[in-house]
Amino acid sequence: MTRTALWGDTIALHYSLSAGDGTEVMNTFADDPVTIKLGEGEIEAKLESCLIDLEVGRRYVFNLEPEQAFGLSNPEQVMDVPLDAFDDLELEIGSLVEFALPDGETLAGQIKSANKDFATVDFNHPLSGCAVVFEVKIMDILEP
Repeated sequence: MTRTALWGDTIALHYSLSAGDGTEVMNTFADDPVTIKLGEGEIEAKLESCLIDLEVGRRYVFNLEPEQAFGLSNPEQVMDVPLDAFDDLELEIGSLVEFALPDGETLAGQIKSANKDFATVDFNHPLSGCAVVFEVKIMDILEP
């Protein structure tokens, strides 16, 4: 019987992530495998749950609706931010900008538009509201 991935396992895997329209976002198949510990939150939780019970060495493809992947886009996460919050950064529509939070964490947002007073920033995950294709191959389950 082939060993399958379980919560708490450290696994080496290859994966690709594409938007439902075919736009590739990430692909590790041509590189060294990525190592993650299942249950540690190293990847999006809904994607991580797809990895449970997968066999080593077998390739899987998951076609996920927005609710099964990064969720729906929340209009309350789109905000107008005063330009002085950007520290003279040249704003480019579509670019991602990181903001430092008071607790030391960072929050990334995508610039949607800008005028002379503020920029409209979307703090939703860039793939929220999108169907995605998650392709994965677990290469090994590593010993603790």
